[in-house]
Amino acid sequence: MGLAQAWKAALSFLARRLEASRRRGSPGAGATWNLPERAYPLFARGRLLGVLAAFTRRPWDLTEEDEGFLETLVEQAALALDNLKTLQELQRSQRELEAAYELTLWGWAKAVELRDQETAGHTERVTALTLRLAKALGVPEEDLDHLRRGAILHDVGKIAIPDSILLKPGPLTEEEWQVMKLHPVYAYQWLSGIPYLKKALEIPYGHHERWDGSGYPRGLRGMEIPLSARIFAVVDVYDALTSDRPYRKAWPKEKALAYLREQAGKQFGPEVVQAFLRLMEETP
Repeated sequence: MGLAQAWKAALSFLARRLEASRRRGSPGAGATWNLPERAYPLFARGRLLGVLAAFTRRPWDLTEEDEGFLETLVEQAALALDNLKTLQELQRSQRELEAAYELTLWGWAKAVELRDQETAGHTERVTALTLRLAKALGVPEEDLDHLRRGAILHDVGKIAIPDSILLKPGPLTEEEWQVMKLHPVYAYQWLSGIPYLKKALEIPYGHHERWDGSGYPRGLRGMEIPLSARIFAVVDVYDALTSDRPYRKAWPKEKALAYLREQAGKQFGPEVVQAFLRLMEETP
């Protein structure tokens, strides 16, 4: 837009606003305002961002110094508006990028579930319940996004497990179990180079560790296990136990909770189990 067009747009804008103001009886009861003595387009990088209008009840009689100050004010206002618009555009782009990342993560999770049909719906359930348990344990709000992403990706390493093992209808041999236990390592190798997922990786890499140190892949013990992984481990096992599998029917809620209670201090962190039991008592 050229400067002449900008001035024309500015004056047209002012005329509409002034007419609307007069119809509303503004500004101020009984006040008499002249037409604007000055209308300054707020012009930045080829865009008309707004108009700064100067009104007065008296004849326009500014000193040269005042005129200079007003022109500087116009320039600064234009820059401020331009910076604000740029910030808003960046924030919108960031939100769109985060949404795209989130959809990508769900796509990876769905890829695992498509291969392993017996776990259909598992990811949605454990993600929602993990967030509820994390809030009950006082996990800071800013960490919940990392937990959500980690829960979504908890089994993503299974993409690298051969179908002959992942989909085997019967019990796995010892050699096959050793291969299956590599899926947290595969998840780490795949995702550790993505800074965006660094904190979320605690769950895919650590949710098969056990409180007593007998878990895998690293044999972590007690508080060595990240809190997010300890939280998710309880939720993951509970959902698995209360869901139908080809080799067994779902356990009743009471039986699954009794198992978690019995495994507190062995497989699971005691404080996480206690918080989960309280949460389940509040759940119909």
